[in-house]
Amino acid sequence: MKPITIKDIAHELHVSVSTVSRALQNHPDISNRTKSLVKACAQKLNYQPNLLASNLRTCRNTTIGVVIPELNHHFFSSVLNGIEQAANEAGYQVLICQTSERVNKEVQAVKTLLTSRVAGILVGLSKETVDLQHIKEIMERGVPVVLYDRPCPSLPCDQVVSDDYQGAYDAVEYLIQTGRKRIMCFASSMQLEMSRRRYQGWRDAMQHYGISISDDMVVECDTRLQAINDTPGILHLDTRPDAVFCVNDDAAVGVLQVAQSLGVKVPQELAICGFSDAPISRVTMPMLTTVQQHGDEIGKRATERLLKRLDGNKYIPQTEMILAELLVRETT
Repeated sequence: MKPITIKDIAHELHVSVSTVSRALQNHPDISNRTKSLVKACAQKLNYQPNLLASNLRTCRNTTIGVVIPELNHHFFSSVLNGIEQAANEAGYQVLICQTSERVNKEVQAVKTLLTSRVAGILVGLSKETVDLQHIKEIMERGVPVVLYDRPCPSLPCDQVVSDDYQGAYDAVEYLIQTGRKRIMCFASSMQLEMSRRRYQGWRDAMQHYGISISDDMVVECDTRLQAINDTPGILHLDTRPDAVFCVNDDAAVGVLQVAQSLGVKVPQELAICGFSDAPISRVTMPMLTTVQQHGDEIGKRATERLLKRLDGNKYIPQTEMILAELLVRETT
């Protein structure tokens, strides 16, 4: 079906195209009655403005791009909510590209957004991303870019992330203070700076309290399916852990499911802590102890930093840490 244009609205109302255009922009020379008629007709015909054409006419680009790893992931959807709220309040629209944690899709997403001539780009790096040339290309073209959630210290751009290190440290310290001595770490890929920081928080808390650690206490496991596959063998070890700190809630729920199926009492025999405070963490039985990342706030702050760059603010790129808060519930 052919898209509706302002010419169609003008034909419907028997007025000029310029009258329709100015009415839709609330021009003071157009009467309130005409504005109402034009807007009502636009709604009836399901008119959708061409943002790119509008940007070219006004010389003001009001579209920002967002590269997001997973739309169906609670944390990233909450980040997106914060992004859209801050962008819309400032008069900007958001163009979203999902990578499904694939670096090839991330590279293509960046190309698509640059081709679409967005004003700036917010990027959540994929788990696979190692080569950052496509991010550097954004910066080389003079397009402002802000990373969110997954930091990259080698990139000279603004970044807004949760305090992964402190959140992990606080969680493991709490487990130790409740009497746990053998705390396993279910980590994500160490390619991610975020995963390295959470791992380091676990490691430093263990060492601070004089608890010895070994390589077999760290397992790369960041999905529920992986946790369901890996946990049975771990719970059958002679030196079975008395707690598991997980890089996210998805893996923590998998651990909980296996523990319950094997008759391991939670938290009496096994304490479990996740990271993110996804909705599922509040409906498990028992409810999951986790670390709240405040995704909405990360999205909001990242967008505010991007908007400052778009307004021409010149300052040294900064990394902003958003407090990660331990939420003690029933699994510990």
